[in-house]
Amino acid sequence: MFDIGFSELAVVGVVALVVLGPERLPKVARTAGHLFGRLQRYVATVKADLNREMEFSELAKVKQEVQEAARAFEKSTQDHVQSVESEARNISASLEKLPADAAADIAPATQMQMLAAQEEGLTGKSDAVALAEAESSVTPAAVPSIQTPPARVTAPAIAIERGMLDFGIEPVRTSRA
Repeated sequence: MFDIGFSELAVVGVVALVVLGPERLPKVARTAGHLFGRLQRYVATVKADLNREMEFSELAKVKQEVQEAARAFEKSTQDHVQSVESEARNISASLEKLPADAAADIAPATQMQMLAAQEEGLTGKSDAVALAEAESSVTPAAVPSIQTPPARVTAPAIAIERGMLDFGIEPVRTSRA
């Protein structure tokens, strides 16, 4: 901070001893030390306040960026929801315009019919065509029944049933000779 060497400090000390005298020099040195300590604490406090303000301004910038990103995400989500809702309204309106007998042809398919249609590769066709083809080709005998595989019983399970725990560790046997 200051460019003061040992020789300059010695000169200042000798001058202070001559000017102040040996009785008042310790009291003045103690007071100067207290003032110097206060000055150092004040400088440290100012530095800490400046660093805190800088960090606060950086955090405020980050907060603003996060809020802008959240607003953009919310807006894009709302736009997507609106587009899906408008598409659903369009489909609903087009279904209401269809005659009653045509709507009966596009009745929702059962799960078995949808599975059969997927297996036959009819998913690329329109729903009405795929449904009609699926209805004509699906019979209860054509759909394989789902069977569960038989339960496998392992050796540890059998041992547990018998009240034993088998960890695969052989007991240590000692022979007496």
